[in-house]
Amino acid sequence: MMHSSNSLMDCLKRIRPIEAEIYAEAEKEAELKNLPLERLLIEQGVVSDTDMALAMAEYLELSPITLSSFSPERELIELMPKEKWKELKAIPISKLGARLTIAMADPFDIVGRETIASGTQMELAPVVALEKEVEEALNAITDQPTQALEDILKDMADEGDVEVGKENLDDASLDEMLENAGEAPVIRIVNSILIEALRKGASDIHIEPMEKTIRLRNRIDGVLYESPSPPKNLQNAIISRLKIMSQLDIAERRVPQDGRFKIKALGKEVDVRMSMLPTVHGEKIVMRILDKTALAPNLGALGLDQLSLDNFTYALGQPYGMILVTGPTGSGKTTTLYSALQELNDTGTNIITTENPVEYQLDGINQVQINPVVGLTFAAALRSILRQDPDVVMVGEIRDGETATIAVEAALTGHMVLSTLHTNDAAGAIARLIDMGIEPFMLSSSLLLTQAQRLYRRLCPVCKKEIDIPYETLKKNRIDPSHMEGTQFYAKAGCPKCNNIGYKGRGGIMEILLINEAIRKTVLNNPEADAIAKMAVENGMRTLREAGLDRVREGMTSIEEIMRVTSEH
Repeated sequence: MMHSSNSLMDCLKRIRPIEAEIYAEAEKEAELKNLPLERLLIEQGVVSDTDMALAMAEYLELSPITLSSFSPERELIELMPKEKWKELKAIPISKLGARLTIAMADPFDIVGRETIASGTQMELAPVVALEKEVEEALNAITDQPTQALEDILKDMADEGDVEVGKENLDDASLDEMLENAGEAPVIRIVNSILIEALRKGASDIHIEPMEKTIRLRNRIDGVLYESPSPPKNLQNAIISRLKIMSQLDIAERRVPQDGRFKIKALGKEVDVRMSMLPTVHGEKIVMRILDKTALAPNLGALGLDQLSLDNFTYALGQPYGMILVTGPTGSGKTTTLYSALQELNDTGTNIITTENPVEYQLDGINQVQINPVVGLTFAAALRSILRQDPDVVMVGEIRDGETATIAVEAALTGHMVLSTLHTNDAAGAIARLIDMGIEPFMLSSSLLLTQAQRLYRRLCPVCKKEIDIPYETLKKNRIDPSHMEGTQFYAKAGCPKCNNIGYKGRGGIMEILLINEAIRKTVLNNPEADAIAKMAVENGMRTLREAGLDRVREGMTSIEEIMRVTSEH
């Protein structure tokens, strides 16, 4: 549902009549300078910022507000960092239950709205304000220390039964644990932190020492959410307890340390990988929760669209060649590769992986842990693996020219090679390998498929709500409104089923570039990422943004979420 007859400019002209000649001139100049027309009209003094704010409010059917005598509540400002409010040109006005009223200078900024909704975990009721008034109100807030948060034991779930893997603790460390970790209270706090993260389905737990507080955050479906924090005076005891669980050196606080432990809780057994980093206020801890039961058993379980699934399955069915999975950190590349390996895993296939680190231990697959300290790099491990008579080789990541060369040669000599690269799109993977020194003719012969992927959050099916998105809002966010004609848009709401977040679970969107004859010729003649991407689109490849908008049409996610995780090509 979209507005089409009544545009923003119609609303503006009703509030402040503009002579036709002046309007036509401004329109031409805005097009030449590639500026929004409304901004140019304000800069030229044709209309005032107040006129424009009133027009936006009328067009979007929002209330306008003046902040000239407004005093913001510190409690509401502290829902997000002050710098983030400034960046988004927004300020919280009032809170009623789980509903937060915010004043925005740019109400068309739907990505900004989504950022605020995610950061505050509240349903938003936006109103329109002048940008200068929003800035003045934010600048008036002094940076006083925040009030101490309530005791974690009051706000968090009961500790439950958490059993630490016995193989990681001996008798001496148990005694040491009781001596250094302040006995039961600290153990209960650490158990509470772990239980709460498991209950919410978090993938990472961040414990961050600040000057006067400890910040506790959980990453749920790819986004960090703040939780009630433990008392600052127990910081060292909590860190000691976690070090003991991971068999790390309690006395060492100057260098980073990595460890691992296993816990049984809530009826499941999970591995926890822990990283400690010294900061000016103490050691920052990040715990990655590795739940093997959450792994997709095969490609079909990843929830891909049919075209992506067919192309990926076809490439995996080839006897040899290279498949590259690309995307930023945390986009699910490892999960995709593990799913592909499980498709290929049978008694007649020798599969060897080289990873840093080995995240999930898979039955029937030989996994090698990289250790650069002793010289076991990706390149060194790959050379040895190729002497182990492998059918399928997975290289955790191609980071340098040496690893890339060995991987390409392995693909050319009868092996199926799967690996990852850090590029933004599928075509960029080819250009990156050429930059690493791989000859285009070798790539065109060895590559089967390159793929870029992102993870998006699915709307909670219980509480998602129908919304209208104005025609002009789509245009401003560079989405062709004609492609979304007839689409019922949905937005997040929040209910107990999704911890009042509005999203529950994640899905993958993929940009699959299957290497055919036309792509091979392009790689040989013009191996630039843009040229390869253009040819791929002509051959039917759907970009990440297009694949994401398909999920919006299906009602699986919100348009804000797809814009958050994809960029325009």
